[in-house]
Amino acid sequence: MPVHTPTYEEAYTLLHKYNQNPRLLEHAYSVEAAMQYFARKLGENEEKWRIIGLVHDLDSEMFQKQHCIKTGEILRSAGWPEEYIHAIQSHGWGTWCDVRPELYLEKVLYTIDKVTWFVSYVTVKQPSKKLADIDIDIVMSRWNDKSFAPGRNREFMVKGAAMLGVDIRELFDDVIAAMRPAAEKVGL
Repeated sequence: MPVHTPTYEEAYTLLHKYNQNPRLLEHAYSVEAAMQYFARKLGENEEKWRIIGLVHDLDSEMFQKQHCIKTGEILRSAGWPEEYIHAIQSHGWGTWCDVRPELYLEKVLYTIDKVTWFVSYVTVKQPSKKLADIDIDIVMSRWNDKSFAPGRNREFMVKGAAMLGVDIRELFDDVIAAMRPAAEKVGL
């Protein structure tokens, strides 16, 4: 199949072909919203960043043990460019594969994959379970409470913030702002 620039509709269809779990879909939408936000903030191609964010966990439901690797196979067979595939696979660097984030887009994806999860988890642990009721002080108080979400490795988020050259507080603040317009779509 010849290589082509994927469309949002194509990415959305692939996501739903390989994922049915509502939580995985909500996470995909969270990362999509954050990637679009950062692309806009940086003056980058919003559609490209959004698509990459949307399908970043394409294989995680059906192929858990081959996460990030199987996505490459699926996207190559669909004619996606290697640039997109490398970006998507790089979010699993250090856990699922050895594809290192090199481009700024890849570093953003690597980082916000974990940060969107953390913001979502903070939100569902609040009485209202609404993203509209979350602010940076709430997120930072949970961040500083090492007994909160102990299974989630804060080291990856710190490493990602360092790769981006931003303070963790600024990163969380941006991700909260990015996710708010998509709150209903992401179940928050």
